[in-house]
Order: sequence, then structure tokens, then C-alpha cells
Amino acid sequence: MSLSNIKRVKSSEIELKDRLVSIQRVAKVTKGGRTFSFSAIVVVGDENGVVGYGLGKAKEVTEAITKGIDDAKKNLIKVPIIKGTVPHEQYGKYSGGNVLIKPAVHGTGVLAGGAMRAVLESAGVTDVLAKSLGSSNPHNVVKATIDALLKMRDAYTVAQQRGVDLNKVFNG
Repeated sequence: MSLSNIKRVKSSEIELKDRLVSIQRVAKVTKGGRTFSFSAIVVVGDENGVVGYGLGKAKEVTEAITKGIDDAKKNLIKVPIIKGTVPHEQYGKYSGGNVLIKPAVHGTGVLAGGAMRAVLESAGVTDVLAKSLGSSNPHNVVKATIDALLKMRDAYTVAQQRGVDLNKVFNG
């Protein structure tokens, strides 16, 4: 995916809600014993097509979460959502994490596991079928889900890229 297709959004203009995906306690073994710190993966979104993720590390849990939220606000992207679902089926991949996201009819809800659910709900998707196919590591699943959402294109964007009328996209 080329970096030119990433639709960046300014965080100051919108009201964002944050979701904690995972907290890990990590230990560094030193001469004096173990030194514990925490890493937190956080997803933020306005539930209206804007979503971002961030990683925060600190000695305290609350500091790690705060740093994660700040990091997530720097990495916001715009996602196409049509009638509460995604425009088309899409695979996403990051390292060992593979995800499949499919559109669903109204009333289905968000059928997705842990880390994927947080990203999709923060983005504002209300009806979707999703499956994590590879690693269950939350870091990789979140990044693979963001990758899949970045690859999504709505009909208007497709028509613009092909240089044709919107009707021609649907009717051939």
C-alpha cells in the first residue's frame, strides 16, 4: 500500500473516544532484580470513519495508557463506511497477523474478536463479519486490521481513480 493513499486526519478537529486493547507487564532483569514496566495498545476513533492506534510504554499503567492515547491521536486515518458497514471484502496483513473483513447486512452487528472489534467499533462500523486468520498477538491483529481498512475504497474513489462515471463502476 503506497503512503499516498493514507488519508490522515487532524485530531484537534474531532471528539475521539479511546479503547484499551491490551496491557502487558514486561520485566527487565538487572543486577538488582527485576524492573517492571507496562506497555499498552490503545485504539481511538470518533465512531464516524476516523480511527487510529498507538502504543504507550511507562513504569505506571496510567502513564502507559495516556502515552498510547497520545500516540494514537498522531496516527489517525479516514475509513470509508457505507450504511454502517465496509464497502467490500478485504484482507489485511501485518507480520504474522492476517485478518479478513466482510461487509454485512444491517442488524448483524460487529462479529469480530478482541483486538479487531476495538478497531472496527472505534471506526464506526456497526455491521461487519471479521475473522483473524493468523497470529492472535494483539499488536499484529490491530495493525493488520488497520491495513485492511486502509485498502478499502468506496465506489466514488474507484470511479475517480479510473477516470470514469460513477454509473460505469456499477453497470460496466
